[in-house]
Amino acid sequence: MEPFLSAHNHEDFEVTCYANVMQRDGVTERLKKYADRWRDIVGLPDEEVADLIRRDSIDILVELAGHTAHNRLLLFARKPAPIQVSYLGYTNTTGLSTIDYCLTDIHVDPPGMTESFYTEKMVRVPDTVLCYRVPENSPEISDLPSLKSGHITFSSFNNLTKITPGVIVLWSRTLLAVPGSRLLMKAKFFKDQHVEQEIRQTFEQHGISADRLELLSWTTGFKEHLEIYHRVDIGLDPFPFNGGTTSFESLWMGIPVVTLAGNSFVSRMGVRQACNVNLSHLIAQTPDEYVAIATRLAGDLDQLKQIRAGLRTGVLHSPLMDGPRLARALGKAYRDMWQSWCSSY
Repeated sequence: MEPFLSAHNHEDFEVTCYANVMQRDGVTERLKKYADRWRDIVGLPDEEVADLIRRDSIDILVELAGHTAHNRLLLFARKPAPIQVSYLGYTNTTGLSTIDYCLTDIHVDPPGMTESFYTEKMVRVPDTVLCYRVPENSPEISDLPSLKSGHITFSSFNNLTKITPGVIVLWSRTLLAVPGSRLLMKAKFFKDQHVEQEIRQTFEQHGISADRLELLSWTTGFKEHLEIYHRVDIGLDPFPFNGGTTSFESLWMGIPVVTLAGNSFVSRMGVRQACNVNLSHLIAQTPDEYVAIATRLAGDLDQLKQIRAGLRTGVLHSPLMDGPRLARALGKAYRDMWQSWCSSY
């Protein structure tokens, strides 16, 4: 949330942050300076925090955690603000009748597709409802690795829980369709040899030998993590839960990501990223199309070189990294919510 929080219009909006942060760090201190008021609510009972919010005269209260660990949804059940909004930290409905709106965008929640899954009223902003920061100490973009290795390297650095049996089937089909290609996967669970062995055996059941897989665990630092992308030609997005930050990192490092569009927020995050960096031709609507897109891209090294050379600049100037643009869109959404509430009285 930092890119748009830092760009908020403080002439029209007073920003109060209620921080339920268990472990404060440098990011906490950095975010503090963007708020007009900062309230530490760790350990405070919901009723006490609700009273604090009322004393602060908050008009619009934005919920950022959803059904995740240490959330404060019971606080929102008390309705301490006239308008309550779910945003950013949870990719589904809260199910609370006391939360009025859900902030989203046209790519992950196209009109007419997902409204029935939400108790909140959906408010869509153009392009993207979230932004990314420039990764610190980012290494430069490397040359296309397949030019030296002689083979295409696909990748996924996603959480292993997203790699379902169906994903392995489709990725195996993709590897078989591109002779000699390899798959580089990176996930913390690969530090467990039993997990690594199980993944290898599953791929082998679908015709992919062990020598076509490279499985990596954690690296020592973030820069070292990004440098591994120097060995990657094409990213493969999992489904139905797409990559988020990991896919952004791929794009930032010049790696195009092939994605399969679904019919829910989590299965359309790849659609949002592709559309915002002019790579919509890498969005598949069916598994067969997914394999076809990856195969076609793997066979066009000139296109891969061109994408790699210009992708970071494209990402940097895209809505995905335009905090002020998002701040204006959210500001308009908040103003519309407030005017609607006022007109109801």
